[in-house]
Amino acid sequence: MTSLVSRPALLMMVVIASLHEPVSAQEKSVRPGINDSFRDPDPKQFTERFEIESREVFAKREEILKAIGLKPADVVADVGAGTGLFTRLFAAKLAPEGRVIAVDIAKKFLDHIEVTCRERNLRNVDTLLCTDDSTQLPANSVDVAFICDTYHHFEFPQKTMTSLRKAMKPGGRVIVIDFRRVEGESTEWTMNHVRAGQEVFEAEIAKAGFRRIQEVQGLLKENYMLVFTTADVPSDEKKDTN
Repeated sequence: MTSLVSRPALLMMVVIASLHEPVSAQEKSVRPGINDSFRDPDPKQFTERFEIESREVFAKREEILKAIGLKPADVVADVGAGTGLFTRLFAAKLAPEGRVIAVDIAKKFLDHIEVTCRERNLRNVDTLLCTDDSTQLPANSVDVAFICDTYHHFEFPQKTMTSLRKAMKPGGRVIVIDFRRVEGESTEWTMNHVRAGQEVFEAEIAKAGFRRIQEVQGLLKENYMLVFTTADVPSDEKKDTN
């Protein structure tokens, strides 16, 4: 059966539904325990998991970097930086004018990033320990925020994205890459691990004060790549790219 509800209409329905959530529900973790393995991680072990060709975002890392289109003097926040894969890519791309802030809940990951950046003589990287419900980024400090395979790990997505909204400079962009979660198409791991699909995540991000302006098409298969802005962009200027 063909659905008669358009995608924009579906997104609006999800947003409206989320607006009526009890405040108390928003105070609770949406996925308790999902970050337990990151409380005291072994960076070497996670590097072997994250920085490997079988992981789509690693295999497509250069294409992703190109699609983002960083400006030399940008301040980029790598939210959920993990082992620092994209932190180092951003830093090399921006050096020496721009800066990268590696944000993570695990100090061991941040320590690992500091070491690996020193080894590569990347001197434009700062690290920032965040909390479960806040990026801890200073207000009006970020041009581009990058959230790769991390949004589904946010236990308090509304609070976290609200903190990020405050950290963004006027007209700043947020890049979100996450797993496609589609019944009958996605892997069993994705269905069990990722709590919701793209429409739900988009609605949550919109509720925090962001507007989607782009979906990058044709680059990723297991993941989707979305671009949001803090600017008030008319709907007819929003676009998807191939």
